[in-house]
Amino acid sequence: MPKNFVPSKSTIAESTPGCVAYLPPAPRSIRKGSTLGDLLDVTAIECLAHNITLVYPKFDGESFRRAALVGLKPLAILQRGQHLARALRDHLPNRYEDAVKTLLLSLTPPMTQTADLGLAVFFYLPHVSFVATYGLNPDHNDGRDPFEVSLRAQYELTRRFSAEFSMRPFLIKWPERTLAKLHEWTRDPDPHVRRLCSESARPRLPWAMRIPSFVKDPTPVLPILEALKSDPDLYVRRSVANHIGDIAKDHPRIAFEICERWLVGASSERKWMIRHAVRHPAKKGVAAAIRLRNLAA
Repeated sequence: MPKNFVPSKSTIAESTPGCVAYLPPAPRSIRKGSTLGDLLDVTAIECLAHNITLVYPKFDGESFRRAALVGLKPLAILQRGQHLARALRDHLPNRYEDAVKTLLLSLTPPMTQTADLGLAVFFYLPHVSFVATYGLNPDHNDGRDPFEVSLRAQYELTRRFSAEFSMRPFLIKWPERTLAKLHEWTRDPDPHVRRLCSESARPRLPWAMRIPSFVKDPTPVLPILEALKSDPDLYVRRSVANHIGDIAKDHPRIAFEICERWLVGASSERKWMIRHAVRHPAKKGVAAAIRLRNLAA
């Protein structure tokens, strides 16, 4: 990928009337009788083929649709994302960097809000699954280090969905390199990117693989939380609070010491974050957590 490459909507989509990348229709919340897996159905597969064909005319949409539908029905949402990533691998350019460039060119514009996002963004689960599955091994990239390509891809994808799941294999394989990039992104103007810095590194992120080294010792991530503790966006601060809550499950002393320090000169926004961070141990009657909640009231 060129060094200064900044993907957006497909140039074909922008220059050809009626030919635009789009997201498939989706409800704002799961309806009775439906599952999250239903979001990645025949309609989503058709949309995926359409968006990619706009930027990669060699894409064999019919072959992709057939491969995508084989064995799809019994799969849950995360499994569907992985299944569609495998189908994409067989139909995109062979070199990982070229395949990722194609996927990024097919994206719709970044999100402009952090609330009421609905469920349509789950359309990008196969994209982040693709990066997590094929973006760690140089063998998929003609022997070239795929790290920068993969991190740039996740930067763009988190602005449309979230890369919190796909970042975790990188934090496990390359913790220092990945944390350095996340620390750089704590200064990014996009709140979706800043939130990723905290959310992707949570040691016990729900639905996701744990990061054993951070469960054992969370200190490498603390500078990132420090950088985000006064973030102007609640979307980011809530992630920081939940991250501290994760730490409190294994290292309550560290979590409580952080909250104690952050109480000094705390704004009302930071006080809310502290109360949120220790809410679970406080409910269990942990005296230190109850004390912190009272001080942050």
